[in-house]
Amino acid sequence: MKRLIQYFYEIKLDKAILWCYLIWYFVVVWFHFDPSLKVWINAIGISVVIGTGLLLSVSSSAARNTDHWQTFRLYLMPFCVSSFSTLIKDQGFAVVVPPNIQETLVALFGCGVFLSIVLTIKLTKKKIA
Repeated sequence: MKRLIQYFYEIKLDKAILWCYLIWYFVVVWFHFDPSLKVWINAIGISVVIGTGLLLSVSSSAARNTDHWQTFRLYLMPFCVSSFSTLIKDQGFAVVVPPNIQETLVALFGCGVFLSIVLTIKLTKKKIA
């Protein structure tokens, strides 16, 4: 638990935004889940191909210091994009915003709760230090 709190204390805005993306993705999956294996196998295939390309584009032979979280994200993002686009196809989305206001509010609420937790940790730890 200490490591998680420390992670949230040190998190920068760019990573917090990525966490909000993930929350938004999970909300869409929750409301539009498709149990078809085809959706998920295709997403895994795209993840392997694109993730490997991304990994090759950011790695250098001189520096083999592998950031495991970065590697995970490089494979996770194409998986999420692929499955997201399949799940929202013909669902009436405006880019990434669901047509149902309830879904949008749930996603915004989830991101708001996350950001509130991060802000609380940052403010609390600053007062203690």
